[in-house]
Amino acid sequence: MSDGRLLEGKVALVTGASRGIGAATAKALAAAGAHVVLTARTARDLEAVEEEIHQAGGTATIAPMDLTEGESIARLAGAVAERWDRLDVLVINAAILPALTPVTQIEQKFFNRALTLNVLATQALLSNFDPLLKRAEDARVIGLTSSVGAEPRAYWGAYGATKAAFDALLGSYAQEVEKISGVRVAIVDPGATRTQMRARAYPGEDPQTVKPPEAVAERILALVAEDFPTGQRIRVEATA
Repeated sequence: MSDGRLLEGKVALVTGASRGIGAATAKALAAAGAHVVLTARTARDLEAVEEEIHQAGGTATIAPMDLTEGESIARLAGAVAERWDRLDVLVINAAILPALTPVTQIEQKFFNRALTLNVLATQALLSNFDPLLKRAEDARVIGLTSSVGAEPRAYWGAYGATKAAFDALLGSYAQEVEKISGVRVAIVDPGATRTQMRARAYPGEDPQTVKPPEAVAERILALVAEDFPTGQRIRVEATA
């Protein structure tokens, strides 16, 4: 990349970093000089991303964990505080897509898990990492959302409800910290992107007809370096 390692010395945390947009974002941040903490449930997949980062000359630390499990986020925040005492970039990407069904047929078990990861874990991340973000100079929080959170769509009620709540949490947090810290928050709608989640939702779609995760990662990297109005929502359009 030709970014001049604009994030040299910065510490970034990316959730859902084992594949797709999360992995691409972690690589982009590391290529720009940040030390990236990678979280996801599968250690083997995280190790593969970490190895790619190291081979490209970057640095990373993996933290295999399930964000839906009790005190896992608090433990991670404690570990980051002990090693770096701050967090410059937080990318909240991990999410679950429940089955696409009518609202009347939503299965509570899977809806509860989606609510736990997409909403409750988001609040826990903001709560536990807030002190570390405020210790950084011009920290950035980037949350990955979906258009169905703002514009309801038939059969997407379960996922849309979690993303609407996700957006509300990030938007409220942005206003709460705006005048008391350098923390800036952006809500990013990646649009149609070549991911496993997209493939599950649109099984008949040719993946080559939508943009790769790297296109979203590049926009996130640019955002991290921008002096943008906090709380804004950004959609990543398809590249030409």
